[in-house]
Amino acid sequence: MFTIDVMSRVPVYEQLIKQVEDNVLIGIMKEGDKMPSVRSLSMKLSTNPNTIQKAYTELDRRGIIVSVPGKGSFISGEAVRIVEKKSKGKLGELKELVKQLSYAGVSREEIIAIVDEIYD
Repeated sequence: MFTIDVMSRVPVYEQLIKQVEDNVLIGIMKEGDKMPSVRSLSMKLSTNPNTIQKAYTELDRRGIIVSVPGKGSFISGEAVRIVEKKSKGKLGELKELVKQLSYAGVSREEIIAIVDEIYD
């Protein structure tokens, strides 16, 4: 379910956070789904448990997961809404990127073709 790119410049805990957010958006992870334990995930990914815990703490802080003492961590009921809101907040970044691409000579048709490719 989770993979780590050891050659990436993105810290491992951020890679995990992104994968959980992506899985929530796609619907692979749903409300109430149990997250792997910190220990089991650290062993599976050959990663320090503190790194996994850092990702879980951040996901909990963002409201994407909830931790239940003695039971584990679970995808929250608000996870989809939170991740969708965060994703929609990137529309401003997209607007700036499209503006830069247009200045660089990328045609409207090329940009629309890429968007259509993603939505198809």
